[in-house]
Amino acid sequence: MIYIFLFLCSFVLTYFIKNYAIKKSLVAEVNERSSHSVPTPHGGGVAVAVTWFVGISYLYFTNSIDSHLFFALLVGVIISVVSYFDDLFELSAKVRLFTQAFVALFGLYFLGGFRELDLFFFSTQNQFLTNIFAFFMIIWFINLYNFLDGIDGYAGSEALFLAIAGFLLFGGAHFLVLAVAVLGFLVWNWHKAKIFMGDVGSTLLGYNVAIFTIYYANQDAQNFWIWIILFGLFWFDATLTLLRRKKNGEKLSQAHKKHAYQRLTQAGWKHDRVVLFAMGVNIMLFCAAYFISTPLVAFLLSLGLLYVIIKFVDKKKVF
Repeated sequence: MIYIFLFLCSFVLTYFIKNYAIKKSLVAEVNERSSHSVPTPHGGGVAVAVTWFVGISYLYFTNSIDSHLFFALLVGVIISVVSYFDDLFELSAKVRLFTQAFVALFGLYFLGGFRELDLFFFSTQNQFLTNIFAFFMIIWFINLYNFLDGIDGYAGSEALFLAIAGFLLFGGAHFLVLAVAVLGFLVWNWHKAKIFMGDVGSTLLGYNVAIFTIYYANQDAQNFWIWIILFGLFWFDATLTLLRRKKNGEKLSQAHKKHAYQRLTQAGWKHDRVVLFAMGVNIMLFCAAYFISTPLVAFLLSLGLLYVIIKFVDKKKVF
């Protein structure tokens, strides 16, 4: 029953936020980086965030979530609030980076740090090295999720996939809370989107994925690679695009439309077609994580799949 309530909460909140944004002219304008053609209300991520924090708080007070995980996830309130003001006023890069560093530190604190980094042929339990790695990973996940929130339904469907995959692989009511919180928003965000998520939602989702990755890796070091595989579509596209732009001598702070999903829309694919294609790739990644018991083999196969996908996109639209 709680999940029905949370879904309705997200659905109704998104509806009212959409109407309020239209009334107050809080819309995402079309610019050189946009993949949409008309100004559209933003801030729908507020509904996701509110529903998410209400849901995990309910789980905490009913003893249905580990307290370490709960408080680490609750730190996400900070990134959500600051990102909301960033949506409204475009805060400076220094403020955004400071906030990301702050939540990364506190998230790690509540998780008890990152205990072991297993890189297949090298592993370490040196807490300085593991936590430095985890600190930068959290910041990167926050930013890359924000980078890839650019077309209707893309960021939301990725979160829905990760929530379902996480529940099937690890259990945990928090994944169901995330699924319904995102689904209520996604109804309004599906092509053609009536409202966008905004930074308030995308940064929170990126933070959540990073926290899940560290939390479950602390239970079993091999779980780190399961999350890397599941989140592969996003981190591979964002990281490879960054490296390719750096190689081309481009100014990395400059707006661009070179991510794989952006180039597919430029090639003439509609937003819903791109999202469904991405979900097909995600299902294959899930199968690799679920059916292949050796993490190294599963990771290498996933990496090969993602490389093939990028080459396919390159043929559709050159980088």
